[in-house]
Amino acid sequence: MAPRAERGAWRSWFYGYAAPERGAVILGHRRVYIVPTRLGLLFGGTLAILLMGSINYAMSLGFALTFLLGGLGIAGMVHTARNLAQLAVSAGRVEPVFAGEQAPLRLLLSSQAPFDRPQILARHVASGAQQVVELGTRETAEAVLAVPAVQRGWLPYGRMMLETRFPLGLFRAWSYVEPDARCLVYPRPVRSPLPPRSPDPRAGAALAQAPGNDDYSGLRAYQLTDSPRHVAWKAAARSGDMLTKQFSGEAAAELMLEWAQLPHGAGTEERLSRLAGWVIAAERDGLRYGLRLPGVEIAPDRGTQHRAACLQALALYGLQEVRG
Repeated sequence: MAPRAERGAWRSWFYGYAAPERGAVILGHRRVYIVPTRLGLLFGGTLAILLMGSINYAMSLGFALTFLLGGLGIAGMVHTARNLAQLAVSAGRVEPVFAGEQAPLRLLLSSQAPFDRPQILARHVASGAQQVVELGTRETAEAVLAVPAVQRGWLPYGRMMLETRFPLGLFRAWSYVEPDARCLVYPRPVRSPLPPRSPDPRAGAALAQAPGNDDYSGLRAYQLTDSPRHVAWKAAARSGDMLTKQFSGEAAAELMLEWAQLPHGAGTEERLSRLAGWVIAAERDGLRYGLRLPGVEIAPDRGTQHRAACLQALALYGLQEVRG
């Protein structure tokens, strides 16, 4: 543990930050590194040859050209470093995704400087996902990096690199940030028929008096899963609120999705994927459904928030909740 702690302390000193960083991160001048590019090295070598030739032949015009080009190179170096210095970087909103998809990790770049910041490359170090961003005067821009979500659980941002070679391409300036943000990755859903329904609530499903399609019984608040055919458009126009027509009838309303319903020979990840597919199917069919895992139980309900709660329970099942 001691060598790892020492490496972390040395790395924090070298890169100028201790990960992860909360809130907006300001890239101070000490956090911006700059080195010549290959073109810059060739440019410097050319200047050296011009200088030696001017000294050898005592050419005043050669001296003037050498110092003029050298001054342009130094000015370009200053502008390259200035393109990143004092830039504010923060993490944007991250939406959950399913395993196997691309997680859109968002970086918000904000500049309060009275000049433009062109050609800033934002790169996710681990995956190599990158995007070029252009910032105007006192403007905020967003870089969206598509990072592969390989497995379920929390996907941390990890290290991000901001790089620029503006304006001449003679120098490369870069800086690292590691925002305190992460993306929730749901298990990869597997499509399969919903479990058979039974009168016994613990065996899979329960028959209960619930919304059906028989008789009109009133209005209720609109939910995202409601069919547009059931929206009370006239009432919504009068009140300004989205309302849904409610019908009464006896229907198979509650379904309990259980770990024990899956084949005993299935592995943990296969079971979680099957359950994720069931959650999506039950929500799509408008059922009231619950979830029962070893040590976890979510009461039957429906709606976007309930679906997210069930998928989050599947995503984090058996994983330690660790927050840096």
